Amino acid sequence: MHVFTGQADSRSAAIKAAHEVYDAARAAAEAGLEIPHGRPDGWGTCGYRPGWELDRPATKAGP
Repeated sequence: MHVFTGQADSRSAAIKAAHEVYDAARAAAEAGLEIPHGRPDGWGTCGYRPGWELDRPATKAGP
């Protein structure tokens, strides 16, 4: 399970933000760079584990 936190105006906006921070973490890890920890909107991730791919169709958002 992946857990992302941040605020959004809608569930679809939350899912979009979570996918974006996951993609940024993955790209940074693959490039050998530090994982970006936070965006100005408060969304971020603390790490990335290769092989633990995000199941995008199963993504859910809630309060």
